[in-house]
Amino acid sequence: MMIASMAEHYPRSLVITDVREQGRDIRSFDLMPADAGGSHGVGFIPGQVAMLQVNEEEPAYFAFASAPEDPELEFLVKRTAGASAAIFDLKPGDRVDLLGVTGHGFDLNQQLGSDLVFVAMGTGVAPLRSALRHVLSRKPDFGQLVVLYGARTPDDFCFRDETEDWEAAGVELRQVISRPDGHDWSGPTGYVQTLLDHVLPQLRTPVALICGSQEMIEQTRGRLQQMGFAAEAILTNY
Repeated sequence: MMIASMAEHYPRSLVITDVREQGRDIRSFDLMPADAGGSHGVGFIPGQVAMLQVNEEEPAYFAFASAPEDPELEFLVKRTAGASAAIFDLKPGDRVDLLGVTGHGFDLNQQLGSDLVFVAMGTGVAPLRSALRHVLSRKPDFGQLVVLYGARTPDDFCFRDETEDWEAAGVELRQVISRPDGHDWSGPTGYVQTLLDHVLPQLRTPVALICGSQEMIEQTRGRLQQMGFAAEAILTNY
């Protein structure tokens, strides 16, 4: 398991190297430490979050969307207020300060051989993607991989350019939207928790990784417990 090194010093200045449009009012940002060599050199585990600051805005927390072994750091930023709004408008070459890494993340080394069910809503897909990319880099170590991803509308799904790669790698991807009115959508509607009933009976040793709002996490945890999940088989990133 990778952990943040005690030798690391903060703050670290991160330089934006790329910006991509993702969901509605959501962008992904690739960043590299200004003092980095060939790779980012920031120690973290999937599911952990970074404390970022720009200019004089209050610092805010953003989950890593990249895997620890990826060459660059990546974050999803939704245009809201404060640091999120400030970062959202930045361009390649601009800088953001990394003040530290926190959260317990997902200890995936404890789940070797298990079927993994990734459950995410909205921008909660960021820590899910970090964990999924890490797992795919060592896929033989795990069982079946299932991604259940919910959003308000089809325009709110992120990383749409990657989902075909996930499926090609053997990931079962199921997506659901909660507000279908006015959208061309033939898939399931409702909340992401409703997808659990259709997937879990097919798995032998499932472990659930949940990423989303606190309300969504609690509702999903409750549904899983009703289905017989043990507490240790329900993982959250905070």
